[in-house]
Amino acid sequence: MIEAETNRDPDLAVIEAGSRTLRAQSGPPRADVPARPADPEVDQALREVEAELATRWGETKLEPSVSRIAALMDVLGEPQRSYPSIHITGTNGKTSTARMIEALLGAFDLRTGRYTSPHVQSITERISLDGAPMDAERFIETYRDIKPYVEMVDASQEYRLSFFEVLTGMAYAAFADAPVDVAVVEVGMGGSWDATNVIDADVAVVTPIDLDHTDRLGNTPGEIAGEKAGIVKQDATVILAQQPVDAAQVLLKKAVEVDATVAREGLEFGVVSRQLAVGGQMVTLRGLGGEYEDVFLPLHGPYQAHNAAVALAAVEAFFGVGSQRPERLDIDTVRKAFASVASPGRLEVVRRSPTVVLDAAHNPAGARATAEAVSEAFDFSRLIGVVGASGDKNVRGLLEAFEPIFAEVVITQNSSHRAMDADELAAIAVEVFGEDRVQVEPRLPDALEEAITLAEEEGEFAGGGVLVTGSVITVGEARLLLGRG
Repeated sequence: MIEAETNRDPDLAVIEAGSRTLRAQSGPPRADVPARPADPEVDQALREVEAELATRWGETKLEPSVSRIAALMDVLGEPQRSYPSIHITGTNGKTSTARMIEALLGAFDLRTGRYTSPHVQSITERISLDGAPMDAERFIETYRDIKPYVEMVDASQEYRLSFFEVLTGMAYAAFADAPVDVAVVEVGMGGSWDATNVIDADVAVVTPIDLDHTDRLGNTPGEIAGEKAGIVKQDATVILAQQPVDAAQVLLKKAVEVDATVAREGLEFGVVSRQLAVGGQMVTLRGLGGEYEDVFLPLHGPYQAHNAAVALAAVEAFFGVGSQRPERLDIDTVRKAFASVASPGRLEVVRRSPTVVLDAAHNPAGARATAEAVSEAFDFSRLIGVVGASGDKNVRGLLEAFEPIFAEVVITQNSSHRAMDADELAAIAVEVFGEDRVQVEPRLPDALEEAITLAEEEGEFAGGGVLVTGSVITVGEARLLLGRG
């Protein structure tokens, strides 16, 4: 669970001794990103909903409190309490892990609801039922159903409900209406005051913690873990991915305080082995109930294998493996579920000759993981980067992570108001890459065209490629431009 064993805090052994630990003596169809509704009337109605939501605070403007979402849940009749849930926090890997958990639960014939953010292309992606994004008609209907209650809460609070709070209310209401057997919920930011944190999840999952949103969450992994530990509730089961020492210490202390049961990657569960395979990797995972060998995962990168181990342990814990039942889950069902997993915008190949890969890495830790995965999974002779980032991110750290694998980088910007100006980003890129390796194309279509041209310079069969990265929004817009969705 801990990356730097030699730097282990001496208090950690005491904390671990005070924690109970778990160790025991295919799923929904592959979901793609939805396109705009084909029916003009439905499309117009969805645009009206999007426009109304856009008048509210965006996801980066926060008043750290759950008072407004709690008030909304109250007037809606507490829909989030009508089903069990698995709650996921962390810095990177949350959405991929959520998708894997969803696939596993669906493979075992449970009806699932999944709430993740941000979206790649369509706002309807954020709320999924039975492994597929909510269709536009149902999304519109859900919004209209809760709108009077939203307005009631708006009138009674100091601040109106935010964009994210309204979507969270929609998700919880939709899951109750379906109804689902279990909800898989990803936090938006942090944990303790995140809008999703009005659920009392039976299983809390913490993916790897690193530095991101430091202005809101803290300047060290330990400080950030303090916020994220807020999703750990009384008597829950906590599934911990590998963590920095200070983050692990904070999370384990929280588990002790609320008498939660802990399962730690590298101790109670983990990745036993992994081999590259066509279209992904073949892994053997050690779960809480034993080993699951020869599991095909159609995703690239060591980090996705670790996400799979975390997802498997979470589902085992949900089913009581390791506490109420000693045997592993049916391995054929597990294999079928993992083989069905897709994660749009995460090392997703959207074009060949030259190969164009999309990845939504937007912080240094995510960029390092992506760079490692690209080097392992693709044999590019020349890789061109297309980078468009948000202005509130550590863009220098992100660019430094990609510098060893990019022959050249094309700097651009997406259409979001949060996007860093292309010239400003290029100035930092020149410091990292050198002037001769940096080009600037402020318009994303031009940046893609230029990168593909550069990748083709060595010839059709020379092995050039393009990686589009830096922001979920950049990836989503590139995905549309390249004909996906």
